Amino acid sequence: MFKGILITKDDGVYQAQLQDIDDAVLPEGDVTVGVEFSTLNYKDGLAITGKSPVVRRFPMVPGIDFAGTVIDSSNAAWKAGDRVVLNGWGVGETHCGGLAEKARVKGEWLVPLPQSFTACQAMAIGTAGYTAMLCVLALEKHGIKPADGEILVTGANGGVGSVAIAVLAKLGYTVVASTGRAAEAEHLKALGASSVIERSELSAPGKPIGKERWAGVIDTVGSHTLANACATTRYRGAVAACGLAGGMDFPATVAPFILRGVTLYGIDSVMAPLAVRQEAWERLGRDLEIARLDAITRSIGLSEAIAVAAELLEGKVRGRVVVDVSR
Repeated sequence: MFKGILITKDDGVYQAQLQDIDDAVLPEGDVTVGVEFSTLNYKDGLAITGKSPVVRRFPMVPGIDFAGTVIDSSNAAWKAGDRVVLNGWGVGETHCGGLAEKARVKGEWLVPLPQSFTACQAMAIGTAGYTAMLCVLALEKHGIKPADGEILVTGANGGVGSVAIAVLAKLGYTVVASTGRAAEAEHLKALGASSVIERSELSAPGKPIGKERWAGVIDTVGSHTLANACATTRYRGAVAACGLAGGMDFPATVAPFILRGVTLYGIDSVMAPLAVRQEAWERLGRDLEIARLDAITRSIGLSEAIAVAAELLEGKVRGRVVVDVSR
């Protein structure tokens, strides 16, 4: 038996509870990991509260991330005692995840825990920070340099936005943060944003094409925000889209793409190939300052995760939430 959050759906009643879980609940896999830390992402909030049909198999342990130590392995790539990280692969949705003391997964889903991070710090990064790095890599590979102009980061107070600002600032980019929480402006500037704009400047329906401003964009919001970001991106600029906090729709026109040559990159963190994951984690080890990471991280116990998941969906959570599964 091990302790964890278990989501059940019996007779149409959806419920998430902290309880003792039998090992028989764990799905097939060739590596068993003793989970030390997990985290709460937007998707975890949806899964725990049942606000969206994220979970597709029951019973389910939520948690799309975890870091810990291999307990047992029949996979040649891993042995007991190895330190590992997992992000995505449907874990917490179709395969039991990280908000528990134990997980069983496929060995090819795991990445070595970078030596520059503790397990706790790796989860302070989590899928949010790893996704932020994938967005930064997309802008870099497009050829965007700090001298090219401002980079817009939407949903700036969230996990992806916070890490993106910190990384971009260290790399020398001028970052403009968009947020609906004006009171957090000084916090965002401390992370590295040069200026902060109100979410309302981008969230309402806009024109098909607007005044050129952004050399690049990292968007976590979607909907009108993404459409307006594309419409105001400069000639041959790029937009990396990775979220839908504002909606799944994309009410835009082709104008920015055919008149300005703007490129829209879709950023998928869930099924990204191993080589891409390793590059992202390697770069995080070099380009994310631990002190800035600590400033945006809140630590909670497993017993608090269900309540904090609801706060996350209500927009009450700043930065990253690390879950210590031992308490």
